[in-house]
Amino acid sequence: MKKIKLTKYEKDIVKEVEKGNFKTVDNFVELKKEFEEAARNTLAKTKNVNIRMSHVDWYKLKIKAAKNGLPYQTLMASILHQYADGKIEVKL
Repeated sequence: MKKIKLTKYEKDIVKEVEKGNFKTVDNFVELKKEFEEAARNTLAKTKNVNIRMSHVDWYKLKIKAAKNGLPYQTLMASILHQYADGKIEVKL
């Protein structure tokens, strides 16, 4: 079995879990299903899409993504996914 190296932060979390300092949330089953679906959707990427956009918009998206610690393509895919699911609306 491959040994996993944990960071100090991760080791601290393991210690707290082992001490019993974490409690299960009330809606654990629902949250678990939601996170499992999100993971499946994240891993189920099947299409590549090329779009043309202004350099300014692309640059702004890159900045926003960097501020949130994620790749700009992930941010763009997330925005499109939220729009497709009706979670955000675009005012035209």
